[in-house]
Amino acid sequence: MLEVAIAEARQGLAEGGIPIGAAIFDGSGKLLGAGHNRRVQNGDPSLHGETDAFRNAGRQRSYRKLIMVTTLAPCWYCSGLVRQFGFGTLVVGESRNFQGGVEWLRRLGVKVIDLDSEECASMLGEYIRLNPETWNEDIGEE
Repeated sequence: MLEVAIAEARQGLAEGGIPIGAAIFDGSGKLLGAGHNRRVQNGDPSLHGETDAFRNAGRQRSYRKLIMVTTLAPCWYCSGLVRQFGFGTLVVGESRNFQGGVEWLRRLGVKVIDLDSEECASMLGEYIRLNPETWNEDIGEE
């Protein structure tokens, strides 16, 4: 499942954007939607990887049994999306570069699996090193 999110992150990077990807799967592992951060490409501060995947998955009857997979721990905005729609499971590629709302989601009962992927951490880490201003804008720091 993480490979789908990583492919989305790579696509975002190839487009000149921030390499963060996400995907949503049902309980059997069927892909429902995937997306990537396109804040830079589209000039849209709300177009994070998780929100792109969420929009591409379309309306679901319930989100409780769905799995949100993302290359990076979700920011507070995307953590709110996970909470608001009641995703039962969140798979995180890495949380070294950014921790976001992972602990908050765990306290609320979301099953959070942090894979601590070296590939995810190094891809974003290199982007941050080369583009600190863009990264700080994306996470709301000055």
